[in-house]
Amino acid sequence: MADKPIKTSPPPEFEPNVVRQSLVRAGVHGGHLLKRSILRRLSRGNPNPVSVKSMAKPFVSLSGRLATQPDTLILAQMRLLKNSTRFCSGLLASSLSNKPLAVAEPEPGDGRFRDQAWNEVLAFNVIKQAYLLSNRWIMDTLDDVRGLDDHTRRKLRFFTGQMTDALAPSNFILSNPEVLRATIQTRGRNLLRGLANLLRDLDEGAGPMPFRMSDPDAFTVGDNLANTPGDIIFQNELMQLIQYRPTTDTVHRRPLLVIPPWINKYYILDLGEKKSFIRYWVEQGHTVFVVSWVNPGPELAHKSFEDYMLEGPIAAMNAIEQATGERELNTVGYCIGGTLLGCTLAWLAARGDDRVKSATFLNSLLDFSEVGDLEVFIDEDAIGKLEKAMNKQGYLEGASMATAFNMLRANSLIWSFFVNNYLLGRDTAPFDLLYWNADATRMPATMHSFYLRNMYLHNRLREPGGIELAGTPIDLGKVKVPSYFASAIEDHIAPWISSYRGSRYLGGPVRFVLGGSGHIAGIINPPDRKKYGYRVNEDSDLDPDAWLQGAKQFEGSWWPDWVAWAEQFGGGEVKARTAAEGNLPVIEPAPGAYVRNQPAPPTPVVQKPRQPPRRKTAPRKRTTARTKVTQ
Repeated sequence: MADKPIKTSPPPEFEPNVVRQSLVRAGVHGGHLLKRSILRRLSRGNPNPVSVKSMAKPFVSLSGRLATQPDTLILAQMRLLKNSTRFCSGLLASSLSNKPLAVAEPEPGDGRFRDQAWNEVLAFNVIKQAYLLSNRWIMDTLDDVRGLDDHTRRKLRFFTGQMTDALAPSNFILSNPEVLRATIQTRGRNLLRGLANLLRDLDEGAGPMPFRMSDPDAFTVGDNLANTPGDIIFQNELMQLIQYRPTTDTVHRRPLLVIPPWINKYYILDLGEKKSFIRYWVEQGHTVFVVSWVNPGPELAHKSFEDYMLEGPIAAMNAIEQATGERELNTVGYCIGGTLLGCTLAWLAARGDDRVKSATFLNSLLDFSEVGDLEVFIDEDAIGKLEKAMNKQGYLEGASMATAFNMLRANSLIWSFFVNNYLLGRDTAPFDLLYWNADATRMPATMHSFYLRNMYLHNRLREPGGIELAGTPIDLGKVKVPSYFASAIEDHIAPWISSYRGSRYLGGPVRFVLGGSGHIAGIINPPDRKKYGYRVNEDSDLDPDAWLQGAKQFEGSWWPDWVAWAEQFGGGEVKARTAAEGNLPVIEPAPGAYVRNQPAPPTPVVQKPRQPPRRKTAPRKRTTARTKVTQ
């Protein structure tokens, strides 16, 4: 039987009046929206991630070096001639063999040239190859210039990469086959929809790049995000403390305190039932307490880094002891929350406080000597500009920090959405991780200035007594509690090598685990997804290269390995605890007002008798990981 012809719908009729009216409306309203958007951003004082001075200085240094290195220019010209010859000969061979031109290949993970037309259509194939070859020639020329320090060279490569990424043929209508195909098929309606999306984002968005990354109507905090059942049992100006409801009959005697980063909301650890690390901890028999940081306004501009310590983990530890009657506990810190945890442990150690029995650091830095691409934002000029803007309004807007992080992966986090939203005219798909990424928080001026200067710029945390908090000099070497470090091999925000080096400053036993993927996916990796894998080397006294070479590879998530490690610090088993049975009144159900950017409700005044610590019961059987646990 002959195949039936495939029925296709005819292309939409060209309606010049509709197009003309749409363009008129866009012209009339677009100008007002653009003006209002610019004025709104200027009034907010949101700084760009980098200053013009900070960006110009490395290019001035480059010009000075090139002026004294004619051999470098000659070498660049010879390489250009060689590349041109390769390109022309390859083009001739391609036309004779009827095969795509392939003199340069995109970097692994570069999704800009996935459309088959980039290889199958000669014109697009030539454009793609010319762009890749030119981009590589520019970067090679920068690498050949002598006399540039590593910081200047990194900034040159980064800012040059931002420009070449922006000029990629995939970002233009006539040179992107997918966009050109959509424009022809829809008779330009995709561009009209894209213009409408642009005007909407300019009107509603915040920050230098206000495009949507996820459907904002697809998620609701407390509904399909941050929905693990729990209660707010304590609050102050900087945080609310959540106690999660147990799902097991017995729990570890020692509670688990989680300190998330305050650059974003805590629910990165609670992305729905299937991705929730918090829910996993609860299911493993931990009484989980999580700090939910406030989104600070100008009234909290004076809050310092030590305030975040005293009103964050220290206040949480005191509240946990009051609520449960247990003084001893275990701790987890994620990203900057891990940096704060390290400072807190050193501060407690200096005061002889031994209540913390174990510490887990997730993609956390204690050594800031190598911070990857973030280094381009760290110098006196950039920090000075940020401080000037923060002192004016009392905080750093979260959108500015989000833009800086997006620039580190511009092709996937900026230009892909530019093409999708504005050239193809599509709506953004619902994506919980990108919804969370856009839900950024502000940072108080005093705290953030201290953090940037003392950690990133001067790297004082690794120096004994280099940092003083609440009148006490701290020393990471005095931290003797057992620690578990989980890092990700592709993390571009907290590079695993720096995380590994930082772990060696602690004075106690350390288990270091290296997961796959990046800063988020390497940590939020539930076992049932069976993705990425992880590496373990029992010897944490090696240099990073030797550690990696001798590490053993395991499949799936590292979460069960952490469960086996944390088992030894649980302190025995007790009957499951609930917030309603504790000594602190329940203020409101989780996730609470702070994560919703709402004012906190008043704290109930309820007097309850103090309960003694619960007695140990017989430990229950648990599933252990495949790896040997370091004692």
